[in-house]
Amino acid sequence: MANVVRAALVQATWTGDTESMIAKHEEHARAAAAQGAKVIGFQEVFNAPYFCQVQESEHYRWAEPVPDGPTVRRMRELARETGMVIVVPVFEVEGSGFYYNTAAVIDADGSYLGKYRKHHIPQVKGFWEKYYFKPGNLGWPVFDTAVGKVGVYICYDRHFPEGWRQLGLNGAQIVYNPSATSRGLSAYLWKLEQPAAAVANEYFIAAINRVGQEEYGDNDFYGTSYFVDPRGRFVDGTASDTKEELLVRDLDLGLIDEVRQQWAFYRDRRPDAYEGLVRP
Repeated sequence: MANVVRAALVQATWTGDTESMIAKHEEHARAAAAQGAKVIGFQEVFNAPYFCQVQESEHYRWAEPVPDGPTVRRMRELARETGMVIVVPVFEVEGSGFYYNTAAVIDADGSYLGKYRKHHIPQVKGFWEKYYFKPGNLGWPVFDTAVGKVGVYICYDRHFPEGWRQLGLNGAQIVYNPSATSRGLSAYLWKLEQPAAAVANEYFIAAINRVGQEEYGDNDFYGTSYFVDPRGRFVDGTASDTKEELLVRDLDLGLIDEVRQQWAFYRDRRPDAYEGLVRP
């Protein structure tokens, strides 16, 4: 029997301030819930601009604690109101000098389930993230939610297959990948890497990108957000590459078992032969 989850994601333009940005995402979440969505995810550091286009200490002001900061508390209220699981990417401060690129996962009843911290931190033109973030140190958790087992992988992480695989081994059925990637850097990879990861690891991926240009640089965030299934197929197409958009799609989680029985990639893994992959 089909196990269909109605899932949503938001690709958004920057409004200019945190309050209006959060309010806009609340409106999108309510609209998704009205369409029957049971889970929703937002883009990388969704409540702020993509400040990593520059290296300026003033941007530490966007950081807040997780889960006790104002944004996650507000999202917990939103989850209770809408009855949706919410993936909430923010700039986290754990203590003086300890900053992370983080996503909190909130269950449909508003309970905080935990967080993922981005492992792979880029440091290239327009993406000066090592200036702000420490590498993640919480592994690849998969959260038991009201819609099933949900994992998170953040932006630059997507170029590294190891975390995708660990999320699969940890039982993920849906992985949200909040991102901020620009047209000039690696746009041609956007429709290649996540579908390939969905096939290799046999689960659904929600690939979310920002859209538009912001005041701290000339990165052209190209949207084109999508859901991809375990066969590598886009679920009812992608979002616009120029406009803000809410995507709501039906994901048949029964397809995961079907694909794993047919292709049997997990059966044929050879972890006994992979020791060299983790040597420095």
